[in-house]
Amino acid sequence: MTLIKSISGIRGTIGGAVGENLTPIDAVKFAAAYGTFLKKHTPKTALKVVIGRDARISGPMIHQLVVNTLVGLGIDVIDLGLSTTPTVEIAVPLEQADGGIILTASHNPKQWNALKLLNAKGEFLSGADGAAILEIAEAAAFDFADVDALGTVTENDAYMDIHIDEVLQLPLVDAEKVAQRKFKVVVDGVNSSGGIIIPKLLEQMGVEVVRLYCTPNGHFPHNPEPLKEHLGDICQKVIEEQADFGIVVDPDVDRLAFITNEGEMFGEEYTLVAVADYVLSKTPGNTVSNMSSSRALRDVTEFHNGSYQASAVGEVNVVELMKATQAIIGGEGNGGIIYPELHYGRDALVGVALFLTHLAGLEQTVAELRAGLPAYFMSKNKIELTPQIDVDGVMAEIAKRYANEPLSTIDGVKIDFPTEWVHLRKSNTEPIIRIYTEAPSQAAADALASRFVNELKSIAGV
Repeated sequence: MTLIKSISGIRGTIGGAVGENLTPIDAVKFAAAYGTFLKKHTPKTALKVVIGRDARISGPMIHQLVVNTLVGLGIDVIDLGLSTTPTVEIAVPLEQADGGIILTASHNPKQWNALKLLNAKGEFLSGADGAAILEIAEAAAFDFADVDALGTVTENDAYMDIHIDEVLQLPLVDAEKVAQRKFKVVVDGVNSSGGIIIPKLLEQMGVEVVRLYCTPNGHFPHNPEPLKEHLGDICQKVIEEQADFGIVVDPDVDRLAFITNEGEMFGEEYTLVAVADYVLSKTPGNTVSNMSSSRALRDVTEFHNGSYQASAVGEVNVVELMKATQAIIGGEGNGGIIYPELHYGRDALVGVALFLTHLAGLEQTVAELRAGLPAYFMSKNKIELTPQIDVDGVMAEIAKRYANEPLSTIDGVKIDFPTEWVHLRKSNTEPIIRIYTEAPSQAAADALASRFVNELKSIAGV
């Protein structure tokens, strides 16, 4: 069982001992720390926070604890109930709130939950703010409101519809053009809130929807991370239904993966690449992704005469670099699309709408569209961390060994070989070291990954 405290929030498994898992005590402590931080740093007496959750089983319990902790601090709550991460991000500025909390462990299995913390812009907190909240939590320096100053709770279940409306109003989204194509799409909502909001969006764009695992009961029918090894059911369903393609989202709907009309993975790395290709063709500009993401985005950006840059892993880092470079689209290779025209956050809805509009303007199948993009192949591996592994020491030794290669230590160690690359880093959300590689063929990517897995294990002595 695990509790991970990071600058982006608190994440852990349900049950077990306090301080070692995400127990009710821990949920209250970190909600109180966040509320206390807002009270200290917001020059207002009446504060307001937006809260939403995904459909995981522990959601209602954690939700009640967090809401009432904020109420106890004298903070008003706008309660969206069952929602998505990007929906909450959009709601915060629209409600003129002082922050937001999304209760979701994103792609983690059902035993996990988390508090993901937002600022008044509806964006993830900076590293400095996140660190300050962890300090407040450690000190347990909370000052709760007296009975006449308790916060209030206002329920608002309209925001999923508002989110859809905001997406459909984007200039590069053309629902009428999409409707004319009469697309048929299979949706795997992994029995969370994506099973509600994605079909709604599609139907408003005139798409016929085949629902697969779209009952928001939190019983994930497969590992919720949208990777090839977890998605056999939808691949088969696309073939059976003779659908144009399939859509897969994670439980909080900030990651997006496609299945081609041939029942094959489009590749989560290529979600952003395909959508960026469309956006750049209409509005040329710069792009950003993190350094664990495919070189294909760089290639597509340069084809459209834009500039590409890579950030450290983490949405807040991508957003910071996007703002600095005035990027018009960016995101992460895990299927996370950030389109500032709507908001600075990963958003599967905007990805779906832009992809559909792109496809509607082509005389191609999804498989043909994928074949026309730059060809790279990735291998994603991980090593479970144990107490005896000195991660910093291991990374330093790798950097020393490859000092003569183009190398970055901004976030772990990334080595750029002439035709391939490897990125080694400690995960922010799981007790693992991630090993990502990319090469011109799958065999080469797998071989490079195997080589570095063995080298890491050898250095670590495991």
